[in-house]
Amino acid sequence: MSSNPQNPIPPAAAPVGDRPHAPPADDEAVYYHGSPFLGGKPEEVLAFGLVGTLFLLGPIIYKLTAHGWPAQWATLAMLIVGVVLWIIPVVITKSTRYRISNYRIDYERGLIARDISTLELWHVEDIAFHQSFLDRLLGIGTIRVISHDESMPNLYMRGIPDARKLFIELEQRIISVKRQTGVLKLDTGS
Repeated sequence: MSSNPQNPIPPAAAPVGDRPHAPPADDEAVYYHGSPFLGGKPEEVLAFGLVGTLFLLGPIIYKLTAHGWPAQWATLAMLIVGVVLWIIPVVITKSTRYRISNYRIDYERGLIARDISTLELWHVEDIAFHQSFLDRLLGIGTIRVISHDESMPNLYMRGIPDARKLFIELEQRIISVKRQTGVLKLDTGS
């Protein structure tokens, strides 16, 4: 196969059918690596934000309704609770990370102590995609992975950016990995 300006595929990346004696490409390609958007649950983030805002505005609301400022300790307590409620979604988001590649899914959780679980794609039985109306507006979605892995039989990856594209890539890759490992047998029409 020669370098042809009309054929942008370099010889090393050509399909294996064009190079019958070439070794299979075992390079690991990462499809997604990062934390879910808004902790994967925008409705909860919105709820924390609204309640946090009410606590932050609490001293002002009290002054307008009770004709005076609340005690200093009460004002300070309301402000602290309001800030904490605003920070909780950020902490939840940073405590979860996914690394999804063409061979495995790594699910990492924890803020101070970390736990990492790995799910090999050949263990996956089925995957499903869900996107609520709010998810569609935010450009995120949920991918559910059902597997034969005892440590992770159901994995919900919520708040994944561009989740539909990732879902399609995973769906195709799972079939490919199962064929490579011999887990999925092709129907030979016998």
